[in-house]
Amino acid sequence: MRKRWPGFVLIAVLLVLWEIASANSWIDPITFPRVSVIFASWMKAIGGTGTLLNQLLPSLGRIFGGFALAAIVAVPLGLVMGTVPLVYRLLEPITEFIRPIPSSAYIPVAILFLGIGNEMKIFVIFLACTFPILLNTYGGVRGIDPVLIDTGRTFGLSRLKTLWQIILPASMPNILTGMRISLGIALIVAVVAEMITGNSGIGYFILDMQRIFRVPEMFAGIFTLGLLGFLINFAFLKIEGHFLRWRGTSVET
Repeated sequence: MRKRWPGFVLIAVLLVLWEIASANSWIDPITFPRVSVIFASWMKAIGGTGTLLNQLLPSLGRIFGGFALAAIVAVPLGLVMGTVPLVYRLLEPITEFIRPIPSSAYIPVAILFLGIGNEMKIFVIFLACTFPILLNTYGGVRGIDPVLIDTGRTFGLSRLKTLWQIILPASMPNILTGMRISLGIALIVAVVAEMITGNSGIGYFILDMQRIFRVPEMFAGIFTLGLLGFLINFAFLKIEGHFLRWRGTSVET
């Protein structure tokens, strides 16, 4: 965190400039309320009424639910695609056909089959998170030095042990990169799905505040999303650093 202080200083300067510009009507104070007003609304929504916190918890459940399902499916599938050429040739065309389709395009189809409840939102998040993890896992496996695998076979390791003891650890940096990308995508897709069909969640809260023209509360929700994304990324970097500590370098430097 000490290494990131210039970035935090920049954010503070921008917020101060926003406060001054809004207070002096250099920008529309209705469309862009003062930061102090937004912060007061944020404190009230978090600690006073608890409205924002109540809307945030369902979003977190959907994000981590869809992300966890994607990791459970995509990592083993990527490992198999990277080690078994027949599986890769079988799944590569359909993967490349579905992958470019924007995640939001699946929402109308998911509504038809799953309704507008949590199942639909978790499914869309799962689908959006699957491909970054899958492709990074496959790329990590294909990028392994064949000498490592041949060495394992020389020592008599079975296919399963080679996969577990050599291929998985060697491809872990790519797998974690795919997971980190997917977490950001999960946050985006969750907000979009909640704005389109939600009656709860941070995306629904932001859109609802905009509809009734409670602009400070709307910005409070947006700032909460930014803070949430930062904290999720920071926590994942710590987890990534733990799993990759064998490299001897920090992922945060």
